Amino acid sequence: MTVAAASRSAPACPKAVPGALAPRAAGSVVVRLTLSQFRCYRSLRLNADRRPVVLTGPNGAGKTNLLEAISFLAPGRGLRRAKLGDCDRLESDGPTPWAVAATLSTSVGPIDIGTGREATDSGERRAVRIAGEPQRGQAVLAEYGSFAWLTPQMDRLFLEGVGPRRRFLDRLVFGFDPSHARRLAAYDHGLRERARLLAEGGADHAWLAALEDGMARDGVAVAAARREAVARLNRAQQRRSGPFPGAMLSLKGIVESWLAEIPALAAEDKFRALLAASRRRDAEAGGAVDGPHRSDVLAHHRIKGMPGAQCSTGEQKAMLIAIVLADAWSQLEQSGQAPILLLDEVAAHLDEARRRALFDELLALGVQVWLTGTDAQLFAPLGDRAQHFRVFDATIHTA
Repeated sequence: MTVAAASRSAPACPKAVPGALAPRAAGSVVVRLTLSQFRCYRSLRLNADRRPVVLTGPNGAGKTNLLEAISFLAPGRGLRRAKLGDCDRLESDGPTPWAVAATLSTSVGPIDIGTGREATDSGERRAVRIAGEPQRGQAVLAEYGSFAWLTPQMDRLFLEGVGPRRRFLDRLVFGFDPSHARRLAAYDHGLRERARLLAEGGADHAWLAALEDGMARDGVAVAAARREAVARLNRAQQRRSGPFPGAMLSLKGIVESWLAEIPALAAEDKFRALLAASRRRDAEAGGAVDGPHRSDVLAHHRIKGMPGAQCSTGEQKAMLIAIVLADAWSQLEQSGQAPILLLDEVAAHLDEARRRALFDELLALGVQVWLTGTDAQLFAPLGDRAQHFRVFDATIHTA
């Protein structure tokens, strides 16, 4: 099934204007999910409602694959950071391009979203359709829905490289500022083009200056949006108490340090000048040495003041949960628009008190959350306040 066919499988909805900002209503939920040739799923159609969705089953049954499919409704490479071709279901005659489609229910009516891998003359690309209309890029997805997720692999977020931490924060920024996705994409494109021209040598200085001008504008806007999100998340966590102590966040980066002292326009001028002066160094390094693509997100335990990397595994997991909950509450309070949460195996390593506290928070938020686990009993306290499904061998049944 192609992306176009998958997106047509959902009920008809009002046409979206390509490139126009879509109204994301309070409590938007995935009410229908359709998969085609996605990893272990040959095809799947799942209907859901506003209640938490609980997916239980043995390891390898397809629970995380389903969450990954939903994560492709947001900009980026999904919760596994997989290559497009790696998500294809392997058939006897070879891999078949995958497609994911969903109907989001909002206060302005249903919105159909479709995405998937499509072959092109130059290789492959990720196609996106909104209300059946093809879109120029995946950044538009941030305008139609906000998604946040936690996976077991993210338990080491405070210990590993800076890239995953930046991406984690950027996904949270999308919920506050959907245009952040477009600015990130534009900045990354300028970054790659400039690196290519510098590597080839003899590039026209006017063309380089034009690229650097765009990078300065987009880069400073990216850094400013991250700073604003961090401040908002810190305020939200300071107002909350409970078994999830939270993390005080900060940003480490050259552009962010400028923004703490000078206006954004002055920071743009400074970044533009730095890029121009660093062309030889950046050519030797294979890319820009300085910029928001190098920034790091630092976290300290809110109560102990200890760096996140030095906290116990349980404390780090609790800090991540607190950040995601603070993000959801903050979005809800600011705009009435809450993210859809994808929580993979998040309850497995929580004690009973924290597990019940997490369920209470999720129910109080009223957001749609997709939870996975191998032990259905862990989710028994949710009762009929949640939708329970059993996953086995890429098939889903009502529990």
